[in-house]
Amino acid sequence: QVQLVESGGGLVQPGGSLRLSCAASGIIFSIFDMAWYRQAPGKQRELVANITSGSRTDYPNSVKGRFTISRDNAKNTVYLQMISLKPEDTAVYYCAGRSSVFVEYTYWGQGTQVTVSS
Repeated sequence: QVQLVESGGGLVQPGGSLRLSCAASGIIFSIFDMAWYRQAPGKQRELVANITSGSRTDYPNSVKGRFTISRDNAKNTVYLQMISLKPEDTAVYYCAGRSSVFVEYTYWGQGTQVTVSS
């Protein structure tokens, strides 16, 4: 049974930092591409970072330079380090995974809330 479990969300002031974690089980983590998505109320889900099985990373312009995705294959965990947070970063953040042979992400976590507010 595949499980992706996010943690690390919470309330942070503008300009602050948070690190999200996603622990995976039931998959061969090292061969999976992993990603973080977010969805704010009333908005579509958007990709904020991805990391391939070979640790190549990519980010949209909205978070580039502020968010960093990384992975620890020994711990079956992917991280999202977020700095210089803005109120518009407020959303539920989801971890996602896919075998590298697929285009779509097929496994999803339950999400963790990030709220950026003073």
